[in-house]
Amino acid sequence: MDKEINISPPKVQPIFESRDDVGNFEMMRGEDKRDIEYKTVFELSRKASQQIAATSIRERIAYIRKLKTVIVSQQEFIINTLVEQIGKSRLDALVSEVFAVVDYLDYLIKSAYATFKPEKIKNPWSLFGKKSLIWYEPLGSVLIIAPWNYPFFQGIVPTLTAFVAGNAVIYKPSEHSPLTGLLERIFQEAQFPAHYIQIVYGNSQVGKQLINLRPEKIFFTGRTETGKKILRQAAEFLIPVELELGGKDPMVVFADADMERAAAAALWGGFTNAGQACTSIERVYIEAQAYDRFKTFLLKKAQKITFSTTADRDIDVGRMATQFGVNKVAELLDDAVKKGADILTGHTWDRNSALIPPIIVENVPSHARLSQEEIFGPILPLYKFSGEDEAVFHCNNTLYGLSASVWTANIAKAKRVATRIVTGNISINNVMMTENNHALPFGGAKSSGMGRFKGRIGLRSFCNVKSVIIDKSSSKIESHWYPYTTNKYKLFSKMLIAKEKRSLMGVIRLVIATIRLESHAKKMSK
Repeated sequence: MDKEINISPPKVQPIFESRDDVGNFEMMRGEDKRDIEYKTVFELSRKASQQIAATSIRERIAYIRKLKTVIVSQQEFIINTLVEQIGKSRLDALVSEVFAVVDYLDYLIKSAYATFKPEKIKNPWSLFGKKSLIWYEPLGSVLIIAPWNYPFFQGIVPTLTAFVAGNAVIYKPSEHSPLTGLLERIFQEAQFPAHYIQIVYGNSQVGKQLINLRPEKIFFTGRTETGKKILRQAAEFLIPVELELGGKDPMVVFADADMERAAAAALWGGFTNAGQACTSIERVYIEAQAYDRFKTFLLKKAQKITFSTTADRDIDVGRMATQFGVNKVAELLDDAVKKGADILTGHTWDRNSALIPPIIVENVPSHARLSQEEIFGPILPLYKFSGEDEAVFHCNNTLYGLSASVWTANIAKAKRVATRIVTGNISINNVMMTENNHALPFGGAKSSGMGRFKGRIGLRSFCNVKSVIIDKSSSKIESHWYPYTTNKYKLFSKMLIAKEKRSLMGVIRLVIATIRLESHAKKMSK
């Protein structure tokens, strides 16, 4: 039987060299600690970043392999922690947190070397004889500020992405789901050296203090309003910021789609993690002639959804993680009902309990808050539409643009509609599926964020992308250097004209003009 990880404060600190430096991670919690403690964190991080940058990509991958082994061996303990602390259903914790993390680490192990190795770039004619490269170099110390809804996934995935790119990491989990001590012990058991990854606990005020110490990059996942505040603060120091923010994700169901499968997808996409996912389905648009058929399947399947706070393996939906989230769901639901919406399921909810039954509503007016604001809870609103143009209009009629799905048997139509929806991610005849391929970049449009995470683009976003030209050592004087002469002007003009002639004669004239220009430049430089 695998031993469980003890998450009590460690005797060997992953944050500091010893207790004498500042103190253990328990001492780092709260907003009233002295700035010197956070300065120490950054000093240690920047020293560690130099050490990490000096390691090879293969050495960093070796650490990731060890970490993956630890996570797999401790999966039941991690799942127990997630179920107990934030109320996830057991299978949800396994699939969306532990399995997803291990799957992503596999992607890093297989892809990191090719992603970060120097890239050779083809030269234009004018740079003949030279070598062009792109180097992907570490940034230094990266600050990662995580949300509370997927604390294990959002703790491990961006942290290891930044690390494999050669950076040290300062990670601040949400104060609402800190998983205190869990990640420290996992990294320790995987034998990560001290200070490679440091964890600082606290609320938004602690986040502000950390930003003021000028990390080389900030990666934030969370509410759009908070992202704007971080962006404003970071702008004072010109710190690069990547923002993975909220969503109001639509699902478009055309009449020719498989209604039973689409209904099953809508239920899972709307209620997974009790609706507490940025890519949860928050609006379902059904073509008018298929609306009743879709609703019949949806309501029949909804009756079978199980919800409970127990740790049983056959529970579908757990509780909401925060009371403010519960209050927001109640406000949005009551506002919608007041403005004419009808509740189809979930009538028994008392508007206070964190264990919310899956709620399906219809006839929600466009001016209701439920139609415009991010819900982040287990409510699924249904709407009718007629024709592609109306469906696209409704999808885009929001501040958000994170994810969407289109359902139809006509793939040409699906692609046509998908290209018109303003979003960073879209699935055709599936839901929230782009997230399952870690080679695909993830991110949003409009108020859903900026930048891309995961995939080759996302991995390289944690790098300083450096353009390099290598010229062999010689006494050659470049033809475009001084002195400028009338003859140079004429020869450059001939080269320009020859470049535009798409023929063998044009190539010959280009070669002749280039040779004459080089000869003239060499002569004039003496």
